[in-house]
Amino acid sequence: MKRIVIALLIISLTHTFVLGQKKYERPKVETPTVFRAETQPGQNSFGDQKWFEVFKDEKLQELIRDALASNYDLREAVARVDAARANLGIVRADQYPTIAASTDITTQRSSRDGAFTIPEPVKRDRTFGSVLLNLLTFEVDIWGRLRKATAAARADLLASEETRKAVLTTIVTDVATAYFTLREFDYELEISKNTLLSRQESLRIIQLRHERGVATMLDVRQAEQLVFDATEVIPAQVKAIQ
Repeated sequence: MKRIVIALLIISLTHTFVLGQKKYERPKVETPTVFRAETQPGQNSFGDQKWFEVFKDEKLQELIRDALASNYDLREAVARVDAARANLGIVRADQYPTIAASTDITTQRSSRDGAFTIPEPVKRDRTFGSVLLNLLTFEVDIWGRLRKATAAARADLLASEETRKAVLTTIVTDVATAYFTLREFDYELEISKNTLLSRQESLRIIQLRHERGVATMLDVRQAEQLVFDATEVIPAQVKAIQ
């Protein structure tokens, strides 16, 4: 009976060992060969380009650099990447033997007037030194615990790195969007000012034509209304810029 129990126990342990050593296999997922738009061989997509290669405006590049240097979210993301990289090094080091060394130096001074008188030529100071080399216990990773922990730490590092890239992309996008929006308002304000000047000149000509009896009062009132409309638009645009 005891032999049967021992045999069953050995079979159970062997089965558990085999299951513990089974390598993870990534599930097969059918993915498209092209993401959104096909690119020519040897050419990177627009999303793979660096932001300073996309935006050529020197003022915009300066604003983006200032935002990246002063943004606390990006600093936190970079700190998380550094912490994840350090954690990966610590976890991965557990797979290897750890060697520790220590040194000890002791200095002892004896009194010349003690129980035994020390003659003058003999030194009172004595120094002892020792060096210890310790080899810590090495854990044999039979069940793959350390390998899995290293893989998890590496995955955390990759996730932190992608988070940093996402924060950087968001900052660049927000600054570029605000910059182009402001430039758009500037151009609209410039167009409105030129339109106002053009309508004022047109009103002056129509008034002269009315004085000469060529144009009617209706033409004058229409020109005045166009000037009034152009005048009302400019303050709203200036307020939007501010």
